[in-house]
Amino acid sequence: MAENDLTVWGIGTPRTLRAHWILAEFGLEYDCRPIKSRGGETMTPEFLTLNPKHKIPVLQHGERVLTESAAITTYVSEAFEPPAGFFVPLDASSRATLNEWCFFIMTELDALSMYVIRKHQDLHYIYGTAPAAVEAARDNFAELTGAVFDGSGKDREFLMPNGMSVADILLTTCIQSAQRRAIALPYYFTDYNNRMSQRPAFLRALAINNP
Repeated sequence: MAENDLTVWGIGTPRTLRAHWILAEFGLEYDCRPIKSRGGETMTPEFLTLNPKHKIPVLQHGERVLTESAAITTYVSEAFEPPAGFFVPLDASSRATLNEWCFFIMTELDALSMYVIRKHQDLHYIYGTAPAAVEAARDNFAELTGAVFDGSGKDREFLMPNGMSVADILLTTCIQSAQRRAIALPYYFTDYNNRMSQRPAFLRALAINNP
């Protein structure tokens, strides 16, 4: 058992990467259960006891069990002492701003764009083809990039002016999913992703997530 009594279930997807990345940023030791999303391991009685939704990632912290990558990253940021330069809001106004970004990323960019493409393009043999839905999802992602950084990322290193936050972890993984699908992105998205993906914690997490 890891020193901090932490275990992450899941590897191999952008969503599992988020869990590994936040733990790497915080320098936390943890155990990794390297199960994958479609290898049958999420349907075992042991895993379904943890997450009846049979999805990864899952975070165990002692008796606490958390699912959903955005919830996991937020929980870790608030449950442990943040490293220098990592922003965790302490007041309602800053927390609302951060939540606004996180909800936007998880709904508009992740669920309504990337996951639609994954279901009906990458996993069409399970969910069926839906070319119109895939094209609309691609267009939606490309259009909404203009809402991030107010259209200009060259003057802002992170989404929050106070430093890196969980929103940057969520956004970077969405950008990388879009790049793998050849979605046209503005230069400031590419520059931002290049900076984020060179972080030592990201590289450590990537090695665990994609062995």
